[in-house]
Amino acid sequence: MPLTDQHRFGMQLAQLSRGWRAELDRRLVGMGLSQARWLVLLHLARFTEAPTQRELAQSVGVEGPTLARLLDSLEGQGLVSRQAVLEDRRAKKIALSPPALPIIEQIEAIANDLRIELFQGVDEDELRIAMRVHSRILANLEK
Repeated sequence: MPLTDQHRFGMQLAQLSRGWRAELDRRLVGMGLSQARWLVLLHLARFTEAPTQRELAQSVGVEGPTLARLLDSLEGQGLVSRQAVLEDRRAKKIALSPPALPIIEQIEAIANDLRIELFQGVDEDELRIAMRVHSRILANLEK
C-alpha cells in the first residue's frame, strides 16, 4: 500500500517530536536530570498557581502512580514540595521549591538555544502555516 502525504506527515511529526525531545535530553544529561524529571519541572513551571498532582499528571501526560514516583524523587532532591488541599484532604498541590528555579532557568536556556538552532532556515510564514495545520489536526483530535 503506497504511503499518502497524510501518513508521511504523521510519521514525520512523530519523528520530529521524538528527535527534538531526545536532543534536548542529550543536552541536559549533564544536569543529572532524567527526561521524565526535567519534563515535570518544566510543566510545573508553566502553571501560574500550584496544580494538584492530578492536574500535573494530566499536563505531563503520565499516570498518577508514575508521577508520584517522580515527585518522590524531586521532593527528595528538594526541588518540589507537596502541600495539602484544605477542601480535599486526599489531594495534594505541587509547588516548586526555591532551589528548582535556577535549574529551570538553565533548562529553559538550553531548550531555547536548541529551538533557535532547529528553526534556522524556517521563515515566519512557513511557521504560521505549519501552526495552523497542527492546530486544525489537534482540534479534530479533541472532538
